[in-house]
Amino acid sequence: MDEVKYPVLTEKSIRLLERNQYTFNVDSQSNKTKIKNWIEHFFDVKVIAMNSYRLPEKGGKRGSMIVHPIRCKRMIITLRTGNSIPLFSEQ
Repeated sequence: MDEVKYPVLTEKSIRLLERNQYTFNVDSQSNKTKIKNWIEHFFDVKVIAMNSYRLPEKGGKRGSMIVHPIRCKRMIITLRTGNSIPLFSEQ
C-alpha cells in the first residue's frame, strides 16, 4: 500500500511505544478509515484510536526560487492492550 510510507522513530514516538501507540508517516491524501483498515488487516491488530496531523512546511531557496517540499501527514495509532506491531517488537 502506497498510503503508509514508513514508521517514524523520534524521541516522542519512542515514548509513545510504551503506551501502545505507533507513529507512521502516511500520504497526505489518505484518510483515517483507509489507514485503520489497512493497519488492522496487514498487522492483524485492533486499532482503538487514531490521531493525525500535518507536518509544518519547511521552505527553502534554490537560486531565486522559493521551494516548498511536499508535506505528508503523520498518524499516531493506538492499539488495544495486548496487541503490538511486530515491526517494533523487541524480540
